Amino acid sequence: MNTYRKTVMDNGITVISEEIDRVRSLSLGVWVNCGSRNEEHKTNGAAHFIEHMLFKGTKRRTAFDIASEIDSVGGILNACTGKELTSFYVKIPDYHLPLAIDLLADLLKDSVFDPEEMEKEKSVILQEIRMVEDTPDDFIHDFFGKAFWDGHPLSLPVLGTEDSVRGIGRETLLDIFNRYYRGSRLVLTVAGRLRHNELVSLVGEALGSVTPAEGGNGQGAPTPVAKVAVLEKDLEQVHMIIGSPGHTFSDPARYAGFIMNTVLGGSMSSRLFQEVREKRGLAYAVHSYLVSYRDAGMFGIYVGTADEKVGEVLDVIFDELRKLKADLLTDKELFSAKEQIKGRFLLSMESTDTRMTRLAKNEIYLGRHLSFDEAIANLEAVSAEEVRGVARTLLNKDAVSVAAIGRVTERDITANMPDL
Repeated sequence: MNTYRKTVMDNGITVISEEIDRVRSLSLGVWVNCGSRNEEHKTNGAAHFIEHMLFKGTKRRTAFDIASEIDSVGGILNACTGKELTSFYVKIPDYHLPLAIDLLADLLKDSVFDPEEMEKEKSVILQEIRMVEDTPDDFIHDFFGKAFWDGHPLSLPVLGTEDSVRGIGRETLLDIFNRYYRGSRLVLTVAGRLRHNELVSLVGEALGSVTPAEGGNGQGAPTPVAKVAVLEKDLEQVHMIIGSPGHTFSDPARYAGFIMNTVLGGSMSSRLFQEVREKRGLAYAVHSYLVSYRDAGMFGIYVGTADEKVGEVLDVIFDELRKLKADLLTDKELFSAKEQIKGRFLLSMESTDTRMTRLAKNEIYLGRHLSFDEAIANLEAVSAEEVRGVARTLLNKDAVSVAAIGRVTERDITANMPDL
């Protein structure tokens, strides 16, 4: 039986564990309430830059020491920066928990931000930005976000821009690091074979000196902007995203959104995949997806197609959207979607990485533990009427935006935009 436990340290750091005795590994993550959303245009990319620099050396360890210590025990060390969160995580054999805590604490407390290493890493990040820009099916997401969240920090790309990254100095990184890598902005989660009391004791020794956090994030909720944005570029395909406002992470309606997304474009048996690819051969890749933040969300559809097929693809996609708004799902579709979501959820829960991540996000966004049974009960309670209601709310013709990159003009999109 898995055991969930939570402790809040005196300095505000939240420590959460899920004890799973049947495994011999553990996944440990430190989650920081800081991402690109906490930046301004001139500092865009700083959160991601900090993530890189924490691997470049501390007062006790060189960059090579950091990598080799984890490699020497067969472990995995990595990090990720998003719009709202930055995470540093380790997966190791269970008996190396003290090493994992000591290493992550060293990165969080005593990274040196060496100026020479900064310049080298800045060059690496600039290459990373160019790599994304050279990959249109990746870059389209940043391009859409800039238009959709226009004027709000959520519109900023996680990596930053070449201009903003070039302008970021050591003092900027240290200012953001000292402001956000503190107390109640840190959540440490572990899933695997461990004992919570031992974990708390180790965290207290390693991170007890971290100072409490001050202040909030100081941001209001974004207001999505409905528009058509086009970047004309000589590409083999036109890459498009059609998007509308979605649900926040804590919105109960998101369970109906999960089902709507699954039916529309969440798998190979979905309506969009079958209509756009299988029946008509209009695209190789087409799918829908959901993105949730603490006070906003987005529902999106991605498709890559030939430039002469843009109008036909838009017709097919909008026809499927109109059907979702007009008609109830059949009992078979509703049951199948629920089973698909449950099955994926169950399979993902075999991973301690997934469990560790869920512990963190539920704490950060919900402020509590959301059990598997509760999540499944919420999903099972969704009716076909609720799914149609969500479709009618989200797929409002005055709220839908389209972004496209390729051999296409804004006029090509607007002239072919069907009605919802």
